[in-house]
Amino acid sequence: MKTTASQKRRPGLFVTFEGIEGSGKSTQCMRLAKALREHGYRVVETREPGGTALAEQIRDLLLHPRIAEPISAETEACLILAARAQHVAHVIEPALRAGTVVLCDRFTDSTLAYQGFARGLKLADLRALNHVATRGITPALTLLFDLPVTIGLTRRRREGEPQNRLDREATRFHERVRAGFRTLARREPRRIKILNGRQEPDRLAREVETIVLKSLALVKRTR
Repeated sequence: MKTTASQKRRPGLFVTFEGIEGSGKSTQCMRLAKALREHGYRVVETREPGGTALAEQIRDLLLHPRIAEPISAETEACLILAARAQHVAHVIEPALRAGTVVLCDRFTDSTLAYQGFARGLKLADLRALNHVATRGITPALTLLFDLPVTIGLTRRRREGEPQNRLDREATRFHERVRAGFRTLARREPRRIKILNGRQEPDRLAREVETIVLKSLALVKRTR
């Protein structure tokens, strides 16, 4: 598709979508991408783990429900960070440099919530490794879709998709993930915005669009 002059003038922004399994973040990411394109923005919609051919292979390895041997927390973290480094180098950084809006389904906060708060790895270590993998790139805005774990897991089962390795974790594991996300949001309220994931999807999509368009307008004024 040919890029118009108005699209070239649009500012870029790095927005991440976070939440527990079944929170609706992936659906809202796709809906926002469509809405922003209709507003004339250039948008890259991506996900983690994944986003490149190699990173997607790592994703398959991480989430396979019947892997032959247990994956340690340290191995899990290293694989995710390897996929992230590839993703940032080949997708996220080039897109941001070109002034594109990047919408990413999961990023560094998921590593802190899952491998840190839920698996028990040290947050300081994960932050340091994340800094290397991301080349210092951080989201300008993070949308956290929050809802009770029981609702999220019920949604996942209702969707009829095969349950991946993380879906099959005990409820208490997912409770720790949710608590971790909420703790991160309390620590960084200016970046991480909590949204009620129990809302009707259309209403939630309007709320997401309003928040992101406001952030884009702010970026445009400061450039």
